[in-house]
Amino acid sequence: MLFNLLDATRDWLAEVGLYRYVMVLDQVQFRALFATLLAFLIVLGAGRPVIRWLVSMKIGDIPRFDVAALDRAMASKKNTPTMGGLLIAGAILVSSLLLADLANFYVRMALILVVWMAVLGGFDDWLKLTAAARPGGSRQGLHSWEKLVFQLGIGLLLGYFTYVHGAPQAEGAPPSLAHALTLPFLRTYDPATFLAEDHVIYLGMGAFVLLSVLMVAGLSNAVNITDGMDGLATGITASISLAMLTLCLIAGSQSRAQEMLVPYVPGSEELAVVIGGVAGAGLGFLWWNCSPASVFMGDTGSLTLGGVLGYVAVVIRQEFVVLMMCGVFLLEIGSVVLQVGYFKYTKGKRIFRCAPYHWHLHMGGWTEQKIVVRLWIVTIALIAVALASLRLR
Repeated sequence: MLFNLLDATRDWLAEVGLYRYVMVLDQVQFRALFATLLAFLIVLGAGRPVIRWLVSMKIGDIPRFDVAALDRAMASKKNTPTMGGLLIAGAILVSSLLLADLANFYVRMALILVVWMAVLGGFDDWLKLTAAARPGGSRQGLHSWEKLVFQLGIGLLLGYFTYVHGAPQAEGAPPSLAHALTLPFLRTYDPATFLAEDHVIYLGMGAFVLLSVLMVAGLSNAVNITDGMDGLATGITASISLAMLTLCLIAGSQSRAQEMLVPYVPGSEELAVVIGGVAGAGLGFLWWNCSPASVFMGDTGSLTLGGVLGYVAVVIRQEFVVLMMCGVFLLEIGSVVLQVGYFKYTKGKRIFRCAPYHWHLHMGGWTEQKIVVRLWIVTIALIAVALASLRLR
């Protein structure tokens, strides 16, 4: 909004000599970092009153596990307010609406995704809470297939419209690098000519949309499953978001993209503002969510965070690099898939003490704080490896 207001009044501001005071808003790098700071301050400032409101509404979590030892260990978390994801989604929306270019297609799609996932997660959280409050209530939120329908649906819609938007406008024009499949260690440009390499794989609409669906739905579920310990998913998401901010600035700049030999996607640099808001909201929420947590994000926050990470990765054509950064998320959701599949196949046997994997570690004697901090460390190491891989082309 502020950028669009500046854009509309730029000539007038220059005439009256005021443009120099606001020209910094023309720099997407500044707006991305400012969005990070603004989202952080919004969650920090709104956290206490929102938590009080959630408590007054009796919106408290009731942890339930299939393992008695975990039920006892998590008893202290009973009635901790949940649906704190309202803070996260709200901060992302406010910071993006104020500082991003709202005329940018990718920004509008990302904001639609934030609202979609926040509403879906909020509805799921509300069903869990109202069922728990009713005598004999048993429904634990939306069924998995119900959530999956909406996750797949938004991934399908975003994938289709993003593909069409990135298609060449002129008939007979070469394929767009916005549709290129970026594989590890393979460069997109010839470093001598900065022309697209002959071996670049261009995705058709079906493959592109399928990849979008898998990234959006997969990462939203992965973050949701990881969100089980104070600060775990929040800290990991904030770290990955800060790294992705850099990737957006590279993908949206032709000179930087050519230098790094990665696809240039015009307009994608504005997503740095949105992902900056994600990072700031995550850091701000971590203030309230660190052990012992004052509030949980619930599905309202986890589905939103994972969905945005997945969509931004698709737009900037860095799915594999982002998945490398998200190694802990993949470990967590993979442990659940393996545990459930093996349990059904063997009719009762288990691979892990408990799934997802952080509970396996907890039941092995690790404290919650040790698990959280060590998985943060693993994530930071994975981010370093992922970013370094961009230079190995």
